[in-house]
Amino acid sequence: MAKHDDEFLEFASARTSHLFRTAYLMSGDWHQAEDLVQETLGKVYAVWGRKRRIENPDAYAQTVLTRTFISARRKRSSREMPSSQIPEREFHEADATLRMTLLAGLAELPAKDRAVLVLRFWEDRSVEEVAHIMGASSGAVRTRTNRALTRLRGTLGDRLPDLALI
Repeated sequence: MAKHDDEFLEFASARTSHLFRTAYLMSGDWHQAEDLVQETLGKVYAVWGRKRRIENPDAYAQTVLTRTFISARRKRSSREMPSSQIPEREFHEADATLRMTLLAGLAELPAKDRAVLVLRFWEDRSVEEVAHIMGASSGAVRTRTNRALTRLRGTLGDRLPDLALI
């Protein structure tokens, strides 16, 4: 195997779980997240031999993942619809209820709104980083973030106050 193949395998092994978590939060679907990560890694591998041009492979992979997700959401109207069921995991009841409520709310948002919220609040990225990843201006990211949070609050409605009591 070539040296750059070994380096890519090392990179992919180190980043796959992180990319999967992000993809799952964006897509809300386990299988679509797997597909997104696979497609992302394929695209990154295609340019890996030219890695010297990529200043930050982690950020590049995140950008590819986000743009692949948004592109797939645009095309998805002619494809299958995701299941509304989320894989069960062992959590505290309040945590599980909060997660399920937030995931359901995220699933109802448009792709770009979901992506900006996941990148800003789950990935804890700066406005400038999100702007670079999404190919938008910082002002556009701030505006989209505010509108996405407003939509999420509207979508969740009265479901959040009940969670405070758990």
